[in-house]
Amino acid sequence: MIPDTMNAIDHGAGGDLSCLRMITTQVPTPAQDEVLIRVIAAGVNRPDVLQRSGKYPPPTDASPTMGLEVAGEIVAVGNDVTRWRVGDRVCALTPGGGYAQYCVTPAAHCLPIPNSLSMLEAAALPETFFTVWANVFQRARFAAGESILIHGGSSGIGSTAIQLCRAFGASQIIVTCGDQSKIDYAVKLGASQGINYKTEDFVERTKALTGGRGVDVVLDMVGAPYFQKNLNVCALEGRIAQVAFQHGVQAELNMQALMMKRLTWTGSTLRARPKLAKAQIATSLETEVWPRFEREPNALRPHLHARFSLDDVASAHRMMEAGEHFGKIVLTVSNE
Repeated sequence: MIPDTMNAIDHGAGGDLSCLRMITTQVPTPAQDEVLIRVIAAGVNRPDVLQRSGKYPPPTDASPTMGLEVAGEIVAVGNDVTRWRVGDRVCALTPGGGYAQYCVTPAAHCLPIPNSLSMLEAAALPETFFTVWANVFQRARFAAGESILIHGGSSGIGSTAIQLCRAFGASQIIVTCGDQSKIDYAVKLGASQGINYKTEDFVERTKALTGGRGVDVVLDMVGAPYFQKNLNVCALEGRIAQVAFQHGVQAELNMQALMMKRLTWTGSTLRARPKLAKAQIATSLETEVWPRFEREPNALRPHLHARFSLDDVASAHRMMEAGEHFGKIVLTVSNE
């Protein structure tokens, strides 16, 4: 039986960690194309921290509660939903609302939980897998036999990108990280080489590692300080996939490399994309990627750095802000 109320995390008008509090609120009702999920676990992502800080307001039609990915059990479906049934176990990309005991999301944004994964691991899939697949594989057209430079190789996005690029036949996966332990982690996941961006020039080092050619694709979430460097590190016909701007959005550029090398610079934000676009990403993932979880259960899976209970969400955000985690952070919300 679905209760009338639930526990959820509220961040009020936003601010530091002290603004986080547990509240009791109404269980949402799914719209015609939505499902209601009893949340077992929820992923923690950098956009959550930005939203809590007041720097990333949710869309007007989204839940004000943080949380962009969940795993759990469907307990109700909208009138137009035909694929999913009550009792189905799914992981899902959500427009918000994941930091709660129940969450609604479009049915088309749900995916079955791979048999090889736990519920906690499944909660760490949607945000990074949707992001990497859409930006690296669909927009930047990464293909087998190509090389890629992944900034932030030990992050959730970086960890996912390493595994997906390796699974789809990358010739060379180079990552940048802030210390040797993170490089070691990335190499263990499947990176070919790691560069400590604090002690080495990643452009010069990448050029050396590629015989002077540069890389076919760059995945960047750093932003302004790397704009020119990313242009310079690309090979002829290279592509840059921009997924975030953690260190600034404005910089002075010399665009000559863009033109002379015939480069493509693309990027997108996931949350603001139309529901249909996200549904199409989900369909592509289920067709192209999900079967690999069964064929390669040890090679393709999210790596969980830490888990916290819902009422200890402040500790999860503190860890995310410190940037010292490897892989994903998740919240345990309800018992399976």
